[in-house]
Amino acid sequence: MRRFVLFLALLATVGTASAQRLPDRHDLWVPARLPEQLWQPVLPDTDTVSIFIVGDIMSHRAVSKSAETYGFSSFFRHIEDRIAGADLAIGNLEFPLAGKPYTGYPQFSGPDAYARYLKETGFDVFLTANNHITDKGAAGMSRTLSVLDTLGVAYTGTAASPEADTLLNPLLLHVRGLRIAIVNFTYGTNTGTGTPWPKVHTMNKEQVARMLERAQEADIVLVFPHWGIEYRHRHSEEQEQWARFVVDHGADAVIGAHPHVVQDIRRIGHAPVFYSVGNALSNQNDLDARLELAVTLRIAVSPFHPPQMLEPAWEFLWCTKPGMVEESYSAVPVTLSAEYWRDASDYDNMIHTLEKVQQILHEEND
Repeated sequence: MRRFVLFLALLATVGTASAQRLPDRHDLWVPARLPEQLWQPVLPDTDTVSIFIVGDIMSHRAVSKSAETYGFSSFFRHIEDRIAGADLAIGNLEFPLAGKPYTGYPQFSGPDAYARYLKETGFDVFLTANNHITDKGAAGMSRTLSVLDTLGVAYTGTAASPEADTLLNPLLLHVRGLRIAIVNFTYGTNTGTGTPWPKVHTMNKEQVARMLERAQEADIVLVFPHWGIEYRHRHSEEQEQWARFVVDHGADAVIGAHPHVVQDIRRIGHAPVFYSVGNALSNQNDLDARLELAVTLRIAVSPFHPPQMLEPAWEFLWCTKPGMVEESYSAVPVTLSAEYWRDASDYDNMIHTLEKVQQILHEEND
């Protein structure tokens, strides 16, 4: 059974899950500059807390229309064991829940049922600081936070009021006795709200430093920036500067999103930095934008020594469109057997894209 609670008892979420099934290491790409073992081996007297992370969960109009016919159940069907099996599952909710009419790019509004499905699938925390959260203005953002509050799901990166901001940014959780702090911010938003509240946390170093200072009461500090240049596989100089800034201020791991493609993986000091994990689910046509990383962080917990971050695990996923594997959209592991694909050319597109992106990322890490 997995449990986490806010330090200040704002939320309590309980779920039942099977054991986490981590991807096999031999199926994973290991970049040249990220060693196989970042930290000391786990000691015999330890237990581990697992955190499963995916990237941008989007609600293009074609996605919500498909769900009107087929429901949402196929979206993460093929990785439900990873989501439900983790002690904490985190995803970037890159659309507001602004109500009908549901709209897609460039100004999103997704159905409440989408967020409800994600919670029921096992997502525990939504990252809400992204460029699309204000697509429908202050009213749409306020409604989003109200719906999430009603669902009883934790979120961070935004707040409806100064009082909520104190509780949610950073988000401080107890997960099986481990204290975890989550900090989420975005480079900016596509539109403003015109009001001080609700608030979106942006890349303001003074504000981010304050959140990270408060986060130090936790055992582990995770930072989720929404940053970078779209559709570029290499991180930018600004991303690197910010990554160093947050690590210098106490981040134990950095997992970025927004570019919609997978970017290089680095290590700054003790902290792994995933500059961009790409899209989790979307209707984007660009093949590179349909490949993503799912990251699993593991923390060793023992009564005899401080919590210890273990080597992260990750695997590539692919967002399939209706008719490829399922009737509707579905995020599938790239290791899914070719026999599940209805058209061999779609499977080939995935494999060719995977090989191309792996080669790009290897070159970037040389």
